[in-house]
Amino acid sequence: MIRVVIADDHAILRQGLRQILSAQPDMEVVGEAANYAEVMQQVRREECDVLLLDIAMPGKNGIETLKQVKHEYPKLPVLMLSMYPEDQYAVRALKAGAAGYLNKVSAADQLVHALRQPARGRRYITAEPADSLAASLTGDQETPAHELLSDREFQTLCQIAAGKTLAQIGDELAVSPKTISVYRARLLAKLKLTTNAELTRYAIENKLV
Repeated sequence: MIRVVIADDHAILRQGLRQILSAQPDMEVVGEAANYAEVMQQVRREECDVLLLDIAMPGKNGIETLKQVKHEYPKLPVLMLSMYPEDQYAVRALKAGAAGYLNKVSAADQLVHALRQPARGRRYITAEPADSLAASLTGDQETPAHELLSDREFQTLCQIAAGKTLAQIGDELAVSPKTISVYRARLLAKLKLTTNAELTRYAIENKLV
């Protein structure tokens, strides 16, 4: 029996994922979580074989949560679930220790197969992030500037490019607009850009939105 903890801040989505997994004779959902604190509480309390973790959660995001989970439980496989395209977060998640990356668009069709892979000690990686990861590890290509951003800076970049205000981004990340403004200033400096329009163009050119 594969014991799964589902971590996503949307209750309706958790319910849908639970229904899919509960229909499988070899899978059992042993816990649910909506934020970082609940994730850590669940993995410390429940014995699970795979953690299904959403990237976009309030407060500490999925990448930050992943790093803490792997710090405390290095052998626990974590499958990242995201609404973002694979070329945005997959390589970043895999480098942080994820056992795989699943886009929510394909979750209904691929979820069961994707979860069985890490439960068997394998990784679930589709072709595009696998190629990008291999290239970044072997030095076959120049590292894009956005890959040098911190997780919060990268998230701020993507949200600004998606048209969200600093206040809206702050609400989503559970930090103040002033903190988001600091992230924005840092990523502008690292990318050698000056305006939100330039950030948006950069994100589009690098297929981040």
